[in-house]
Amino acid sequence: MLDFMDYVQNAFYEASHWNRNNSYGTLTATSQALLDFSTPLGLRLHISSLSTPHFASSYTLTSTGLLSGSLSYLYTSLRLPSLPCATRSLPLPAFTPTSYRQLLPLRPPDPLWWWEVWHAGRRIDTRDALLYGRLYLPKSTLEALYIRRLNPTSQLKISAVSDSRLPNGGSMLALLAQDKGKWSAEYMYSTDSALLGVRGSYNFGSDPRAPESGVISRAEEDVTAAGMPLDSSSRERRARENNATASEQVSRFSAGAEVYYGLLNKSGGMSTGVRFATLPAHTGFPYTMTLTLNPLMGNLSSSYSVRAGKLLSLSSRFDFNVYSYESEVVMGMELWKLKEGGGSGVDERRQHVGTKGAEETKEAGNEGRVVGGIDEERHEDGDMAGCLKARIDQRGSVGLLWEGRVKELVYSCGASIDLRGGKDMISGVGLEVQYSS
Repeated sequence: MLDFMDYVQNAFYEASHWNRNNSYGTLTATSQALLDFSTPLGLRLHISSLSTPHFASSYTLTSTGLLSGSLSYLYTSLRLPSLPCATRSLPLPAFTPTSYRQLLPLRPPDPLWWWEVWHAGRRIDTRDALLYGRLYLPKSTLEALYIRRLNPTSQLKISAVSDSRLPNGGSMLALLAQDKGKWSAEYMYSTDSALLGVRGSYNFGSDPRAPESGVISRAEEDVTAAGMPLDSSSRERRARENNATASEQVSRFSAGAEVYYGLLNKSGGMSTGVRFATLPAHTGFPYTMTLTLNPLMGNLSSSYSVRAGKLLSLSSRFDFNVYSYESEVVMGMELWKLKEGGGSGVDERRQHVGTKGAEETKEAGNEGRVVGGIDEERHEDGDMAGCLKARIDQRGSVGLLWEGRVKELVYSCGASIDLRGGKDMISGVGLEVQYSS
């Protein structure tokens, strides 16, 4: 289940036009979501609120034999007035997003002039930023996060943790990311062992920044050549004409690598990986294949994930070490359950699109979304009643997780089972409940 603060942070990325999927760190995001999900342990209760378009708060209470909790606060300079956050009105997939990540066609970065704000002949624009802090009790561990958009292609992210039990009382990680559409790069520094690192990814195929690619940025979609805003019908027509080339792309092949070195402990590491994924224009089942290699440790990992239907996603992963000849196989699935009679409203909405979909529009962040026409799939999310996730490996370790809703509460319950454990087969059971307003 997605944490409320992560939900708000993802909304910040979307509103500031930052593509989270175009980086080496998310190369295997789909298989990790399907195979490496965590099961709750004990009882955990979340109460969250977006009190203003700039400020959010969340409180957590956990019981695992001992009582603990946390207080977290978030502030963003970017207004999020249209962000829905109440659990009673949001569809279930908003808090339990589909594990399979469908990649979209690449878009060029926003033009620099679109970030300019002028008043009385002077530039008064600022850069969007996000501040987040979380205090764990009674351990008094403090976490902090700072995100700042430097320009349309760059972002600075600083995370820190303070704990007296850690070496030097804590650590800090700074990460400078660049996203050019065609390629992305990240430069990092950690105070833990004075670690320096760089990683990047490259997308083969057409460059979205090239004029002949026919792809326009989200900022340019809403402006005519004369600098006047487009109406809804003109925006749709221009998007179809200028994105013809992008829509013809049915797949994407990406490659990336990372290198890091610790100045204090004189040790380093590296890894490389490739990914092949289908795009929405693909007529068959969406699928993603990845292959990663850590040459120093000798680890080789391959995964295959497929969305076999609207309600079903499957994934498998094979890990092998060329030095020890040890291997591991993991298989997992995600299955959504529809509400009783939930599919009956889909046909009515599709009939309603032709008359009302082109008339009603609303602003979501800084982007225009047509209600009923372009964003029809988001309405169908309200028909989901729950989601079942399961995984198993060759050692007989099983993970089960069910996520659903009861009135105004969203919950997840799960268990970790060891089929070879004999009398102690169940190693952990938990329930997590979330409420937000």
